[in-house]
Amino acid sequence: FSDTGTKPPESGIFGFMINISALLGAITMYIRYLVIEKQNESSHFVRSSCNMLSLCVGLMGCTGMGIVATFQELSVPSVHDIGALVAFGCGVVYITLQSIISYKSCPRWNTYFVCHIRMAISVISCISFIPMIVFASRISMTKIDWTPGEKDYTYHFMSAICEWTVAFGFIFFFLTFIRDFQ
Repeated sequence: FSDTGTKPPESGIFGFMINISALLGAITMYIRYLVIEKQNESSHFVRSSCNMLSLCVGLMGCTGMGIVATFQELSVPSVHDIGALVAFGCGVVYITLQSIISYKSCPRWNTYFVCHIRMAISVISCISFIPMIVFASRISMTKIDWTPGEKDYTYHFMSAICEWTVAFGFIFFFLTFIRDFQ
């Protein structure tokens, strides 16, 4: 994922776009928090502390994205990797908590179909997150230009597939909020 934004000028564009994405994600999470709080006033389907926990975890994930954007993979790999772990780890926890909250709000505020879609995305993201970490931890060198057959290439390739799966999971999950925000 980060390989696309390691060399200038792409690194500047990558960092800028990741920071914009983190900001938009944080705004979306805050709006979602407010919507749930308002719905919860009349329905009492979830504890307010659970909603706040979800928001805090989500905002930590957005902070991790900012770290990824600021500390490039080749410049400061350890900080970049910690940021990525926080971003992806907190993101997976956030969408899982939101899936649970969605089920609790059924049938008044959500359809079961939307809840099932959210949970499916959460499960796929959780399942992809684990091998992403496992494969990434097996890579012994930090580099950009990989070629098949090279040492650790398979680990890098598999980790990248899992990373993109989780990233697209977040995007698709956020798209399920469209109806909630209308």
